[in-house]
Amino acid sequence: MAAPIILVPGFWLGAWAWDEVVGILESDGHRVTALTLPGLESVDTDRSEVTLEDHVNAITDAIEAAGEPVVLVVHSGAGFPGYAATDRLPDRIAAVVYVDTGPGIGAMNPEFEGVDYPLPPLEEIQKEENFDGVSSEKLEEFWSRAIPQPGSTMREAVELTNDVRLDIPSTVVATGYTSDDYKAAVDAGYGFVAGLTELRNYEYVDMPTGHWPMWSRPEDLAGLIGEVANRVG
Repeated sequence: MAAPIILVPGFWLGAWAWDEVVGILESDGHRVTALTLPGLESVDTDRSEVTLEDHVNAITDAIEAAGEPVVLVVHSGAGFPGYAATDRLPDRIAAVVYVDTGPGIGAMNPEFEGVDYPLPPLEEIQKEENFDGVSSEKLEEFWSRAIPQPGSTMREAVELTNDVRLDIPSTVVATGYTSDDYKAAVDAGYGFVAGLTELRNYEYVDMPTGHWPMWSRPEDLAGLIGEVANRVG
């Protein structure tokens, strides 16, 4: 039987961001859980006390609830708490899929001072990320449902101590950037891919599209995740 799958979205997103991918995976018989991390439930949620540790704990709680080793899928900024979760429960994670992100080490943005970080205007975020393949309807939904990211999750770091995590099979899905771009980021010492300097068992898969492949190429992304779950189950 395929391993159960846990999907963790990146900044500004809740479990809803994975709806299409969840539907495809479940129709193929997979067991899937999509998470909304603490502080991202509602615009009215108090984010002032939400920490990076809270995000790590939410992921590890979901892993433990699965009752067997899972495939952990993390998108974008979730690469940091996701990698920390592999340090906490390496024996409960059969594989990790990093969707346009990597195993992050350190703080995402240690100089960020705000209580939270709202989704920037489209013209600003397009300077750093691309929306290739995302429909205008999905963009409208994104902006209408986006929740500010808790600020502490950006400026805090988590200590990693368990080297068993280094042997977890991992896949880096390069979407908004190519795998060669990711390798260059590793060489340049970027924190969001720093874990790739120490992992012993990982591969790159190029899936050319934008930063949100769950919206632009949901069938292909679900297919890749399902393949991983079948392989390690």
